[in-house]
Amino acid sequence: MTSTEPAKASTSPEASLFEQAIGRYNAGAPVQELIGEFLAITEQAPRLSAGWTCLAWLQLLNNEPIAALKSARVAVKLNPQDPQARLNLSLAMLETGSKGVREHIEIVQRVMGMAPDLAQELQDSIGDGLARRPGWGAMEKVQAWLNG
Repeated sequence: MTSTEPAKASTSPEASLFEQAIGRYNAGAPVQELIGEFLAITEQAPRLSAGWTCLAWLQLLNNEPIAALKSARVAVKLNPQDPQARLNLSLAMLETGSKGVREHIEIVQRVMGMAPDLAQELQDSIGDGLARRPGWGAMEKVQAWLNG
């Protein structure tokens, strides 16, 4: 789970809650607890795309693809340039059998080709996802597409 959105208002309560929740994720807090925290963050700051991106990621890790699809769609709508949001949307679409995955994968591939730092963040995110959810078929498929 990456936080690719710049902290616009790092002094706001929402930004502080977001940073705390990211810290808890990095420290290994249970996904179910964090989903509740990110639901609260998205309720308090519904235009914070990074909140929706992280919520979708957690829902994917918790095998909630329909909820993740909804969250990821909001994240992409708020920030279409965020490759992590597109990655999450691709995963949720694969897991729900939705059409249109290729378009999002191609956008992620273009971003990875143009921005090596973001490419590394995405590779780290993919590795994190596979470590937290071993045998995640959709992630393995996306990883193969992005690396192929």
